[in-house]
Amino acid sequence: MYQLPSTKFPISDPTRHFRYGVFAPATMAKRRARPNVLVTGTPGTGKTTTCSLLADAAGLRHVNVSDLAREKSLHEGFDDDLECHVINEDLVCDELEDQMEEGGNIVDYHGCDFFPERWFDLVIVLQTDNSILHDRLTSRGYMGAKLTNNIECEIFQVLLEEARESYKEEIVMPLRSDNVEDISRNVATVSDWINNWRPPVC
Repeated sequence: MYQLPSTKFPISDPTRHFRYGVFAPATMAKRRARPNVLVTGTPGTGKTTTCSLLADAAGLRHVNVSDLAREKSLHEGFDDDLECHVINEDLVCDELEDQMEEGGNIVDYHGCDFFPERWFDLVIVLQTDNSILHDRLTSRGYMGAKLTNNIECEIFQVLLEEARESYKEEIVMPLRSDNVEDISRNVATVSDWINNWRPPVC
């Protein structure tokens, strides 16, 4: 039977929180049977691939916020400069509120500071080497300011800082996502954490 360990973990072990399920739970977790996980990061770091594989492996719902906003018109129009829809954050949160309270969701988005903190039990920030990210984004057709802005976002770890400012530090986990091996390892590690997660007893 799964038990929370009392062991102190070496600071050099980046997966220690996952493997033993010691994340501090959000208050809302007391009312849900399965955890909610947020996967964020700069475009091109592998969020959607990771989330899709995680959803299959752990039996959770994959919520791609960009797709949701486009399909349900939860946006304020298309930004020609950024070449994307500008989502209406309030409408997105209203749309997802009941589903998030039920639990069992993997949320996929390149931002994280507007979601209610209580929604998530784990926040993953995917990170990719800048040269690899550059190649991925140019293959998608990114160029000019859009390409530069995203590369600089990764260089300065904007999404990691945003996550740490928006959620308890102990639930924020940066993970390397440079190649297929990284993605497979991340999926296996997080799936194990999800399957061992239990609602807090309090």
